[in-house]
Amino acid sequence: MCGITGIIGQHINNPSSHSAIKKMNDAIAHRGPNSEGVWNDEHCFLAHRRLSIIDLSEAGNQPFLSQDGRYVMVYNGELYNYRDIKLELQRAEHGSKQLPYIFKTNTDTEVILAAYLRWGVDCVKRFNGMFAFAIWDTVEQKLVIVRDRLGVKPLYYHYKNGLLCFASEIRALIHSGLIDKKISLKSVAEYVQYATVHAPNTILQDIYMLMPGHILECRISNSELQIQQYWNINDFANPKTNKYEDGLTYKETCTKVNELLTASVERRLVADVPFGAFLSGGIDSSAIVGLMSKVSSEKVQTFNVSFDEGEFSEALYAKQISEKFNTEHHEIKLTPNDFLKQLPEALAAIDHPSGDGPNSYIVSKATKHAGITMALSGLGGDELFAGYDIFKRYYELEKKGWLNLIPAKGLAGKVLAAKKKSVQGDKTAEILNLDTINGFNAYPVNRKLFNQTDYNSLIKENYNADNFIKNIIKKSETDKKHILSRVSLFEIQTYMQNVLLRDADQMSMAVALEVRVPFLDYQLVEFALSINDEYKYPHTPKKLLTDALGDLLPDSIVNRPKMGFTLPWKEWLKEDLKDFCEDNIVQLSKRSFINREALLLIWNRFLSNDPKVTWSRVWHLIILNHWINTHQIDC
Repeated sequence: MCGITGIIGQHINNPSSHSAIKKMNDAIAHRGPNSEGVWNDEHCFLAHRRLSIIDLSEAGNQPFLSQDGRYVMVYNGELYNYRDIKLELQRAEHGSKQLPYIFKTNTDTEVILAAYLRWGVDCVKRFNGMFAFAIWDTVEQKLVIVRDRLGVKPLYYHYKNGLLCFASEIRALIHSGLIDKKISLKSVAEYVQYATVHAPNTILQDIYMLMPGHILECRISNSELQIQQYWNINDFANPKTNKYEDGLTYKETCTKVNELLTASVERRLVADVPFGAFLSGGIDSSAIVGLMSKVSSEKVQTFNVSFDEGEFSEALYAKQISEKFNTEHHEIKLTPNDFLKQLPEALAAIDHPSGDGPNSYIVSKATKHAGITMALSGLGGDELFAGYDIFKRYYELEKKGWLNLIPAKGLAGKVLAAKKKSVQGDKTAEILNLDTINGFNAYPVNRKLFNQTDYNSLIKENYNADNFIKNIIKKSETDKKHILSRVSLFEIQTYMQNVLLRDADQMSMAVALEVRVPFLDYQLVEFALSINDEYKYPHTPKKLLTDALGDLLPDSIVNRPKMGFTLPWKEWLKEDLKDFCEDNIVQLSKRSFINREALLLIWNRFLSNDPKVTWSRVWHLIILNHWINTHQIDC
């Protein structure tokens, strides 16, 4: 796990480029405290920050050169099946002139480069891991950048006038001095409504994310970037393109899920540093810990960060799991004041604006301080196994075609919204006002923060923020047997990839902690998406997953209420953080893209306890302004 940066262009071996690459690499020093390196020739600069996880020797330092010196590589991530691929590369390839590869290190880095030498860019189809890597061919003067299938590891890039810059974090590009730090008005419009910007766009003009499962190629001789997709998640919930056989019994399906998840956990235990697991005591994290205990020869270390010592504390559930699996448990208790003291550094760690990041930072920092360099997370279980309420709402809405036959349904929605005077009432009204009511059209409404009236008043320019999310979900076609898998596709490609995974990376790497996510093993994802609704319909939370786990988890965990951090954000924003919040709201209200009066009205409605303006509907705006100030962005 590391940080990578690079600059590619015509004749760039000059003092300006040397200065730029150093600034970029220094900007992400937190990602790799163990070593740093820079390599360059006439057309390419590559730089690296290393967090040593596998093969801690200096042999694993990067940039990494092929044995003949032709290829140079920088790599961020982990290749979980590198040992299997290494064995294959150590044998001659039958029916070809390929000789055995003689390895000089024990790193997965060298395995990736050796695989590229043998199979070309198609090698990525053999990889199981989380990664973003770049390989420069000094002979063909070509750069290839690859990102993992699910987008666990980030890759940002800027391309203009034949100059390509890329990095693991936006802050590296900002510090390069090679780009204009200008806000994207269309992205701001989307961020205001959804508290994120959906890839490939970012909050800044001319900075993009390489999409998950994609390859970018840049040749010095060609002024155009070429981007191709090597893995499409939508294929696996579509009977026409799904490679898995339909017709397994429910018991056989549960067995397959168990096998795939167990194998995924086992693969992710490969490390040469102390590791552990986040343990909230929920189904997902408890499942990961239980399987770790089952396949690991060492005692598992578990970490629970608790903010609530009351009757409903998650710490009680975490302790049950720790006792059941005899883990070395660390319960880290933080008071709200502890959290508030660390909030400034959490905000400083935000690489791309997000309304959901500080919690991840606090948990990661506490875990890192306990001596852990790598931790497993239960992220992804809800998205794969219908754990959110939206799955049930979507499924039921798809079955209610009769709603479209209601006369004056839009008027009925307005009456309902006026009566309820709540966020959910506004969303119900907007759904009833749709031309055609179905789960597809209603999904963006469920993810919105503001009703259409408030949103239209906030944004000066007439940008339709829904276009971004609709462009993602319209590609996720399934048949009527896979409605829940369609929701999984929506959730994975919107909220999970653009909020949860981005926050998990930027906040954990801010303290040099690697986070691995077993539920996002691509083989498990592919199979889970192929399962029809008959087996997945959420009568009880994640029933398919809990049945697949058998008696691994106690009933007290399987049937417990879904919880999260119970932090008093509402009170903080009105009391301890009021001056900070108000300063940022006032500053933001003076920005060219925001309607001043509307924003100040929203803030005052929040302070006056308007039920339609909850803390989450102002906090992401406060973070946006703070991020703009921190990075001195032109607005």
